[in-house]
Amino acid sequence: SQLRYRYRLIGLEKDWIDAAIDTGNSNNRATYTNLSPGDYVFEVQAYDLHQPNKPQTSRLNVSILPPWWSSTAMLIVYALLTLLFLTYVFQQYRNKQLYNSQIKESEERLKLSLWGSGDEMWDWNIVTDKIYRSNIWGILEFPQDGTRNRSNEKNSLGQIQSNIHQHDLARVKRTLEEHFAERTEHFEATYRVKNKHNRWVWILDRGKVVERDEGNTPTRMTGTLKDISQIKKAEERLKLFARCIQNISDAVVIYDRQFVAVDVNKAFQRITGKERSQMVGRSMIFSQYPTSFTQNIKKHLITKGSWHGEIESLRANGSKYLTDLNIDIIHDENNNISHFVGVFSDITKRKETEAELRKLASSDTLTGLPNRSYFQANQARLVKNNISHALLVFDLDNFKKINDSLGHQIGDAILCQVAQRMLLLGRKQDTVYRLGGDEFSIIIEGTNDIHTITSLAKDILRTVAQPFKIKNQEIVLYSSIGIVLFPEDGITGHELLKNADTAMYHAKDSGGNKYQFFSESMNKQAVKRLQIESLIRHGLKDDSFSVYYQPKIEIATGKIAGMEALVRFETPSKGIISPLVFIPVSEETGQIIDIGEVVLRKACFATKKWVDAGLFDGRVAVNLSAVQFTQSNLVTQISDILKESQLPAKHLELEITEGTVMDSPQTAIDTMLQIRAMGIHLSLDDFGTGYSSLAYLKKFPLNTLKIDKAFVDDIEESEQGRNMVATIVTIAHNLGMDVVAEGVETNNQLSFLSGLRCELLQGYLYSKPLATEHFQKYLLAHKITNKSTAFSS
Repeated sequence: SQLRYRYRLIGLEKDWIDAAIDTGNSNNRATYTNLSPGDYVFEVQAYDLHQPNKPQTSRLNVSILPPWWSSTAMLIVYALLTLLFLTYVFQQYRNKQLYNSQIKESEERLKLSLWGSGDEMWDWNIVTDKIYRSNIWGILEFPQDGTRNRSNEKNSLGQIQSNIHQHDLARVKRTLEEHFAERTEHFEATYRVKNKHNRWVWILDRGKVVERDEGNTPTRMTGTLKDISQIKKAEERLKLFARCIQNISDAVVIYDRQFVAVDVNKAFQRITGKERSQMVGRSMIFSQYPTSFTQNIKKHLITKGSWHGEIESLRANGSKYLTDLNIDIIHDENNNISHFVGVFSDITKRKETEAELRKLASSDTLTGLPNRSYFQANQARLVKNNISHALLVFDLDNFKKINDSLGHQIGDAILCQVAQRMLLLGRKQDTVYRLGGDEFSIIIEGTNDIHTITSLAKDILRTVAQPFKIKNQEIVLYSSIGIVLFPEDGITGHELLKNADTAMYHAKDSGGNKYQFFSESMNKQAVKRLQIESLIRHGLKDDSFSVYYQPKIEIATGKIAGMEALVRFETPSKGIISPLVFIPVSEETGQIIDIGEVVLRKACFATKKWVDAGLFDGRVAVNLSAVQFTQSNLVTQISDILKESQLPAKHLELEITEGTVMDSPQTAIDTMLQIRAMGIHLSLDDFGTGYSSLAYLKKFPLNTLKIDKAFVDDIEESEQGRNMVATIVTIAHNLGMDVVAEGVETNNQLSFLSGLRCELLQGYLYSKPLATEHFQKYLLAHKITNKSTAFSS
């Protein structure tokens, strides 16, 4: 029969669980789930299927054991494993902390190293084009250079704006490309970038590609930057010094501590003719001198630190040359001797020139006579030894005209002939000198005998006056001599020469071709002349020269037809200086040129003002001196002043004297024609007082003839005087010129001149010369008078 079993867990409200168990089948089981490990009591009922109401009941004690993985042993194993794991985790934690500490410490050391070295680290992600930089310096913004930016093509060098210096950019790009292409192991470049202060600084950039992709394209690059501005400056200075040494004209040779040559520059090779390879490694030696000479120089260097001297040496070709040599010690940073440097120049030509100069120092190159230096030395010797002597100083009268008209070559030939003639005069112990230009001197040594001195002076005058034959023509010149005696006329050489010059100029002022002994009155005249010259110089600087105006009256109408501009000179210390005093001095010194320009300019500007105001419609007459008339730029100067003042040329008249035009008539005619071509009138001043030639007078392009005051004064003195004036007026009218009589002071003179049909007069009868402001009032008053007269008539 079949049995059925059912089970119920006692103590828990659990339903019965049926389990049909066939007899002999032990595999059928009742299953309870979710029972925790422990002891349980089950109630078991067994019944027959045929008799279900007669069950047999029993109890079953059951102990449920945990699974093997939950056993105590396993729990112990688990505990051990957990302990081991925690130990491992803790160890890993400690290791990580230690690792991080080491990394931090390493980074700190790296930062300190970078700080100490001045380097900045950079890390460039080429793919993202991001750059990390340590930025330790804090003075540079990372160069936004185009070499580290990508364009559309992968890994190509970009073209965007860069702060790398434009002269360095191409080189940096090229270096980077070479490293990307693995042609270099490292990238290294020096270039200029702008820092945050917008200044260019030099940096050294080093780096290396550290990662590449599958296609071997660089993806990451790291490196360092270093500010090398100071190093570059030092490097440039060193390069500059090196270039200077190589290119200076002086030779340089450098020796080591054992006096062995280690280097030479180009000038050394050029001067000596020896190549660098021939010199390097050779000991210092002066072959033209004994061995002891070289040893003494070495000793002197060690003890004194430098040596200087002139050395004779041999070039590679065997020729001799002289050098001015300096040798100095070079010390190292510990103040120990490291090298010796020698610097020398080739003074061979200089020495030859000095020898030639010494030869020429005592003689005049043109005439061969002893020169001024030799004269001063010899006279100083005579004065020092208190030896009586006479000094004659002479020059040639009007010699400047020879140079100006015939040329300096003719003048030099004459000076040489004068020198030869002088050597034949006097005693053997008398020495002839050329002091300069056309000035010569003779020292009569050992005597002050007047007869001897005057005889020599007369011989000089006679000898110089003999005609000089130059290029098939004869030239006659004269001389003027100044004579002083020692010690009567001076106790120093300078004083004697000065007084002799004074005496000579006094002789020249007296007409020339004579000799003159020095005197105190003559010295006073010379001092006065120098004072006047100085006053003129300061007067020109301080604008102390003014212009006065004297009217020229038309005799027929009584109107103002013109005016003459007359220079006046007033000084703060000496007051008004007469033209008779300062004009001759200014003509001798050439200052008359500047004075004449001042007068012409002021006269033109004043006349322009009066013409524009309707006060004046005539011509202003300005005097030209003989010195001015010979100036090559005279016509240009006149033209420029007219342009500056804007005065029409028709209102300007230039007055020239007989002496001015008769010195060189043809040249004078050429100049006058240029002046007339500008529309300017020309007047011949002081006619009859010189040596006018009627043959030339008719050729001169003159407009007006001025009768000198001396002839006008004679009108009331004598019949001869009146006839002379009448003759001058007739000549002028026959030549088509107007006549101006100057210095008219009386009505009798006016009547006589009016009868001769003289056009204009000028003199105190109408007005004295007036200052600018007074002359303007005179013009205004004259205009009002003329209007009143016209109205009344």
